Amino acid sequence: MTHENGTILMTEQEYEALQREKEQLRQQVVYLEEQIHLLRHRLFGASSEKRRKTQAESDSVQFSLFNEAEVEADAQPSEETGETDAEATSEGVETETITYERRKPRAARERDAWLYQGEADEVVEYRLSDDERVCPKCAGELHEMSREITRRVKIIPAQMKKVEYVRYVYACRHCEAQDVETPVVRAPMPKPVQAKSLATPEAVAYVMTKKFVDGMPLYRQEQQFARHGYPLSRQTLANWVVYAAETWLEPLYAKLRQVLLAQRYLHADETTLQVLHEAGRAAQTQSYMWVYRSGMDGRPMVLYDYQETRSADHPRRFLAGFQGYLHVDGYAGYEGLPDVTLVGCWAHARRKFDEALKAVPPKERKGKTAAEEGLSFCNALYAVEKKLKNASAEERQRVRMAKSKPILDAFLAWLEKQEQQVLPKSALGRAVNYVLKQWPKLIRCVEDGHLEIDNNRCERSLKPFVIGRKNWLFANSPRGARASAVTYSIVETAKENGLNPTAYLTYLFERMPNMDLQDEAAFEAWLPWSEALPEGIRVKK
Repeated sequence: MTHENGTILMTEQEYEALQREKEQLRQQVVYLEEQIHLLRHRLFGASSEKRRKTQAESDSVQFSLFNEAEVEADAQPSEETGETDAEATSEGVETETITYERRKPRAARERDAWLYQGEADEVVEYRLSDDERVCPKCAGELHEMSREITRRVKIIPAQMKKVEYVRYVYACRHCEAQDVETPVVRAPMPKPVQAKSLATPEAVAYVMTKKFVDGMPLYRQEQQFARHGYPLSRQTLANWVVYAAETWLEPLYAKLRQVLLAQRYLHADETTLQVLHEAGRAAQTQSYMWVYRSGMDGRPMVLYDYQETRSADHPRRFLAGFQGYLHVDGYAGYEGLPDVTLVGCWAHARRKFDEALKAVPPKERKGKTAAEEGLSFCNALYAVEKKLKNASAEERQRVRMAKSKPILDAFLAWLEKQEQQVLPKSALGRAVNYVLKQWPKLIRCVEDGHLEIDNNRCERSLKPFVIGRKNWLFANSPRGARASAVTYSIVETAKENGLNPTAYLTYLFERMPNMDLQDEAAFEAWLPWSEALPEGIRVKK
C-alpha cells in the first residue's frame, strides 16, 4: 500500500510479520554468537568444569603440552636437598642462607614408606679392599664402623625367554621283551593356553595388559619386541588376544553378567567405536561400545558390550532380567526398559549450565548471570553430596531429604520462571529445557540412599576404553571388537577389585585350559572378588 506522497505503508499484519522475522533473526544471531564462544572455548579454553582459567594460565597449559618432562621436573624439589633450580644464585650477588624445617609432601612420604619397607630385592655393597683399609693418619688397619644405606629404584625392561617343555615318555622293558604290545606312559603336562602356538599364559596376559590397560596398540608392541630382537608379528599377537578372549574369557564374562543383573543398582553409558570391516556398512560408519557397571554398594563389576548401532534394543537385550534402578544420561534409548527405574545424571545437568556460562559474551558478564545462578544450584547439590561420601545409605537419604530437597524445590521454581524468559534455542534455554525434561529422573536420588547423584561412576569406567581408542583408533573386525569388549570387561573388573590385571590373566590362562568350564564351583573361585584367588595377584598396598 502506497501513500499519495510516495511513502510505502504496510498493514498491521505485515508489520507484525516483520517484527516476528526480526525477532527470529535476533535469536539466530544470539545462538550463533553463543556457538562461536563455545567453539573458541573448546579450542583454547580449559576443559575442566571446576573453574575458568585466565588467558595466561591457558597459554601456560598449552605450552606445557610440549615440555611436560621439563615442567614437571622443575616444579618438584630435589629428592636429595629439597632445593629447586630457582634457588640457585648468580655469581657475585650477596646472599644469606636461611635454614628451616618443612614437612615432606605426602607423595614423598608415601614413596619413602614404600621404598624402605621390607627387604631390598637386590643388595649392592661397596667395601674397601684389604690394601685400602689403611688409616691415612697412622697407617693402622681400618675396621668396619657402620654402614650408610641408600635405596633407589631399578627398572628392568620386559624380558622374553624361549622356554623348552620336555615331556618324558616311559616304557616297560619287560613288556618290550615279552609282550607283543608295550604300554607307553607319558608324564602329565598342563594343557597350553592355545594349542600349536608359541603363546604361554604369561605372554598372552602381557600382550593383553599392554593393549587394554596401558593403551599400547599391537603394532607398537610388535615394534617394541623387534627392538629386543623378538620376531613377533602383530597378526600373531592379534590371534593370541582374540583366541584367549573367545575361548577363556567369554565364559567368565557370561558369569559376571549373570551376577551383574542380580544387582539392584546399575549404571549404563555408551561411546562411539569405528570398526572397519562390518558387513554391509562403510568403514567410516560409527559403531558403539556400551558399558554397564555396578553401583556403589554392589560387587565391583564393569562389563562392555560392542554393538553396531545405538538402538534401544541393545540395552533391552543386555539388561533382560534386571529389576532395579539404572543410572543413565539423557539418551532416550534407555526409556521403556521393563522393570527398570531410570535415575538421571546431575553431572550432565551441571555441564549444560557450565556450557551456557561459557557461551555468554564477555561484554554481558556484568554481575551474576542466569547461567551462573543455574550452575550455583547444581553446585549446592554437590556440596551436600561431598559431605556424604562415607555415609551409610540411610544417613545419605536422611540428609538429602533435609538439605537437598529444599534446594531442588527452589531450583524447580527458578527453572519454571526461566523457561518463560529465555530463548529456547540459546545455550541457557537448552540447559533449562534439558533439566526440566529430565526432572523426574534427576530428583529420584532422594528416594533411596543407595542411589548416586550422577552417572560419573560409569563415565569413569568408559575412560580406559576412550584413552585406548585414541591410541589404536579403530577395530579391524566385529570379532576383534567383541574380543576387545570382553577383555576390557575382565581387566577393568580386576582393577576395580584390587587385582593386578597381568597376574590375574596369567592365573586364569594357567588354570582354565585344565579345568571343566561347566563346573560352577570353579567359576566362583575365579571371580575377581573370590577369596580363593592367590594373594600374589592382588595389588600391593
